[in-house]
Amino acid sequence: MLFDNFTLILLGVVAVATLLPAQGQGAVFFDVLTTAAIALLFFMHGAKLSRQAIVAGAMHWRLHLLVFGCTFVMFPLIGVLLKPMLLPLLGEPLYIGMLFLCVLPGTVQSAIAFTSLAGGNVPAAVCSASASSIIGIVLTPLLVAALLNMQAGEVVSPLDSILSISAQLLLPFMAGHLLRPVIGGFVDRNRGWLGRIDQGSILLVVYTALSASVVDGLWQSVSVSKLMVLTAVCCMLLALVLWLTAWLGRSLGFSREDCITIVFAGSKKSMATGVPMAKVLFSGAMLGPALLPLMLFHQIQLMVCAVLAQKYAREGAAVLNPGRTPVP
Repeated sequence: MLFDNFTLILLGVVAVATLLPAQGQGAVFFDVLTTAAIALLFFMHGAKLSRQAIVAGAMHWRLHLLVFGCTFVMFPLIGVLLKPMLLPLLGEPLYIGMLFLCVLPGTVQSAIAFTSLAGGNVPAAVCSASASSIIGIVLTPLLVAALLNMQAGEVVSPLDSILSISAQLLLPFMAGHLLRPVIGGFVDRNRGWLGRIDQGSILLVVYTALSASVVDGLWQSVSVSKLMVLTAVCCMLLALVLWLTAWLGRSLGFSREDCITIVFAGSKKSMATGVPMAKVLFSGAMLGPALLPLMLFHQIQLMVCAVLAQKYAREGAAVLNPGRTPVP
């Protein structure tokens, strides 16, 4: 449960990028291949998105507003408020990476999968997670520009980033969704091995991005002790956000199913979207530190939420079958 195949392969990709980074013509080749893989990844995301699921979940506007608020307001606010603690602990490059993590959209697949496993409102999760990814294409560069202006005192224009990210992510996504009537049946029947394409695309982007940062001296600036501190910070951030999302859902009177959706849709950050965005928003030596918090947080959230989803499922089974002892 703690180390699934994807996590182990991701660690292997990090090791390969460290020992054998792509350089010269190899780096150019992998950069072109990565661009194509990102387009395919978001094309498949669009093709998987059912319009019926969007309609079914879209009516629950209070839930969606709360999830968007958690994703794009609460998370960035936490990142800014924790600056006095995080900046001395992590240093400026990794702190900027933490800010980047905080402004990313939520995940799609894992938020829906964990909501389903836990017995939450799946149509609402589909709608919230998918809308978060689309809105984040515009909103994340704006938030990055605003926070970096605050952090470094520099004027960062988000317009070029938005146009570039839209061309790389939004256009393939829309193309895939528009072609869903033609290819939707094939996609739904083959979700298993098509999911491997998603994971392969992410691994390829991670290798290409880390290679560039390793060549620029990533591991000379990030020590093992700093990585351990960063891991602890990511654990603390996730714990805080999980508690806040659960508390907000209960305090605002949402049903148990909706509260589960709020927890899993509002606490996630997407590596599938974040890694391509980082390639556009950061370059050179900044790319590695921008990605490290996201890579660590992503793995931690999968491990913790897998346990949490099963806990919710056991509690739901106990409510439905009060005379039976839940299976541990």
